[in-house]
Amino acid sequence: MEASFSIINDVPRGLMRISMSGFFEPADITRFVTERNAAFRILKARPNDHLSLVDIRAMDIQASESVTGFQQVLADPHYRSRRIAFVVGRSLAAMQIRRAAKGRDTRYFDEVDEAEAWLFATPPEATLSCRTG
Repeated sequence: MEASFSIINDVPRGLMRISMSGFFEPADITRFVTERNAAFRILKARPNDHLSLVDIRAMDIQASESVTGFQQVLADPHYRSRRIAFVVGRSLAAMQIRRAAKGRDTRYFDEVDEAEAWLFATPPEATLSCRTG
């Protein structure tokens, strides 16, 4: 399946909603990063103060070079989210994002509404019904 993604900003809440599907080649990751960076400028959040909700339920299993590419995307300190919630399926792709996001404050959810609730929960340690990674 061809790589596809969408990025929608919720500016008042400082939230970047990302949906990703398909199989990502290095060129697709580059295209994603370019559009993510442009969306970040529109979000107008202070560095590292925004929230991210990433729905990857429709993402295919990725090649190891793509997992490494996403690992580099997630490690970029200029675009690092304060909190990031992944909505994942029960597949190898879910295991791959855990590897790519290692070392980040992330949580993994089955449903978008659960992920969003965790992102905005006070105090931030609230876990709801998430799967930790």
